[in-house]
Amino acid sequence: MTQARCHLVAVTVALTATLSTSCSPRTRTAGGAAPDDTRWIAAWEAAPQLTEPRNMPPAPGLTGTTLRQRVRVSLGGDEWRFRVSNEFGDAPLTIGAVRVARVVARDTVDSTSSMTVLFTGSASVTVAPGTSVLSDPVRLTSAPLSDLGVSMHVTSAPPALTGHPGSRTTSFVLAGEHVAARTFTGAVLVEHWYLLSGIEVRAPSDRAAVVVLGNSIADGRGSGTDQNDRWPDNLARRLRADARTAHVAVLNAGIGGNTVLRGGLGPTALARLDRDVLSQAGARWLIVSEGVNDIGGADGAAASASTATELIAAYRDIIRRARARGFRVYGATILPFGGSFYASPEHEAARRTVNEWIRASAEFDAVIDFDAVMRDSSDPTRLQTAVDGGDHLHPNEHGYRVMADAIDLALFASPRR
Repeated sequence: MTQARCHLVAVTVALTATLSTSCSPRTRTAGGAAPDDTRWIAAWEAAPQLTEPRNMPPAPGLTGTTLRQRVRVSLGGDEWRFRVSNEFGDAPLTIGAVRVARVVARDTVDSTSSMTVLFTGSASVTVAPGTSVLSDPVRLTSAPLSDLGVSMHVTSAPPALTGHPGSRTTSFVLAGEHVAARTFTGAVLVEHWYLLSGIEVRAPSDRAAVVVLGNSIADGRGSGTDQNDRWPDNLARRLRADARTAHVAVLNAGIGGNTVLRGGLGPTALARLDRDVLSQAGARWLIVSEGVNDIGGADGAAASASTATELIAAYRDIIRRARARGFRVYGATILPFGGSFYASPEHEAARRTVNEWIRASAEFDAVIDFDAVMRDSSDPTRLQTAVDGGDHLHPNEHGYRVMADAIDLALFASPRR
């Protein structure tokens, strides 16, 4: 789809549905309703999954320790609430204390900004297996695209741990209770997130969010640790810098190894659509950037062709479900993977089939053609050398910037409400 057509779609189709600002039905919420001119908007997301054995916290583990995690919020504000998840736990999770503060550098926070996070008025909270909890509102002033440090004293963690391994961000584990500490000297370092799955900010009602439903390419594999250089991060910076779209947050719902249909890591895109997209507070747009792992996992020509057909049906289902909740849905083409461990003639044929449908079907509200800007003009089955992260499947940091730059910001410049 050309930029002109995307712009026409973006500015002529009115949004008619008011989105729910509540969390999912299984999440307990605390705090009163927002005033009429404000609402809760999701400002950060890490799609939760069962933590694999190789991604579990190093010794001393989480029980009896304080976990400090750094997260970058898309929007700024003065009032926040935090979601703690035990969705994949096999026993209760007990948190003894939580504090949040603005990050100064790495493991260091601004002590003058440090605030206690309560849950229904209590400093401690027990989260039942299969559920999550949302904190009471916390007063703290933080700017857009700034880092918050969330420190949790974990009294008891279940053996099966809910987390997000692809954080590309350093977390800090220190034995004992240290939620109010300025720095975490002597902490064990780990490049994963655990337990924290979402942050919401109370913001003017014209603020909104776009959710990226994706796999390891959205999750930023190949980008630098602590650099916030995934393509959704770069999109967030572009949106913030443009007066038409400075009110838009970007929520990264990518999971490394994720699939749309079956298998893969984490719940499939179809299974997690309600949790990771449709229930996100203030979300208005969805970018669907999934499918390569489904194609890469198909065995043989017949299975590859069948997978392409099933993916198209799944995209239609995602579009239908999201539009029913007032979303506009954008389809991203699948990047080339020639030379990678997924490369085969039958997989390439399936990729072409899916991409041709995304471009030509007109079923998405607009098309984001990542394939067109990332492929090698001399061999369209492969990534350009300049954007190839080295495995011929994942982009490098330059590639993630190219992807973000390819997105027409007019898609998110619809009239505020």
